[in-house]
Amino acid sequence: MTTERISSVTNARVKRLVRLRDRRHRDDEGMFVVEGYRAVRRMLDSDVMPTELYIAPEWFQGTNETAMVDEVAGRGVEVVELGRDAFAKCAYRDRPDGLLAVVAQSHRTLSDLDLGPEPFVLVVEAIEKPGNLGTILRSADAAGVGAVLVCDQVTDMFNPNVVRSSTGVLFRIPVVVASSGEVETFLRAQNIRTVATTPDAALLYTDATLTGPLAVLMGSEQFGLSEFWLAAAHEQVRIPMAGQADSLNVAMATIVTLFEAVRQRSAG
Repeated sequence: MTTERISSVTNARVKRLVRLRDRRHRDDEGMFVVEGYRAVRRMLDSDVMPTELYIAPEWFQGTNETAMVDEVAGRGVEVVELGRDAFAKCAYRDRPDGLLAVVAQSHRTLSDLDLGPEPFVLVVEAIEKPGNLGTILRSADAAGVGAVLVCDQVTDMFNPNVVRSSTGVLFRIPVVVASSGEVETFLRAQNIRTVATTPDAALLYTDATLTGPLAVLMGSEQFGLSEFWLAAAHEQVRIPMAGQADSLNVAMATIVTLFEAVRQRSAG
């Protein structure tokens, strides 16, 4: 059930959706945009409801979209239909599937976390590229990480490309944004061992002990981990490089390291 249909690309609602691509407007409103069936589905499955749902049936790729629209409308959310061109103007995907939700931002703190008796967390410092941050979130969820701690934030967590690259797991995995000092103090208070990844380490990541209460530390794309984290970490490890490249993309390095931890923890 929709309340109205908008065809004009200059409509005020369409202009607002376009503005929400910009961080300043997202922060001013305290809102962000979630696009695509998979991301919206994971949002709903995490008991997060949008304030509005915009749809373009002409872009639907199957029948699941219609069922989702009925589900959302049945829970009292406003559903607005956009014409094909109006939706394309708002969408940030090259091939949209006709679903775009506006959602309130949610911010966790370190004190909100419940990590269980054997914490397994990921700490990322100053990640610059939204696609990398989204992929890191997706990988952390796949590895069963209990929380992702984003230190000294550079990329906005609600950037459309973070949401897209995370495929909606942004709603499933606890994410906290804090300073490096706050995170280090929290990890020390929780008796969580920290393992820093750096190309300069002598110890291979496969030779390190990645069981027990653990925080894996990953640095920025350009500079890696800061001197603060390298000094604070209990141990430093490296991924061996056989070619001319001296390091992996940060998202790929995160995947490799996390799943070595998964292997060790499963074997244990």
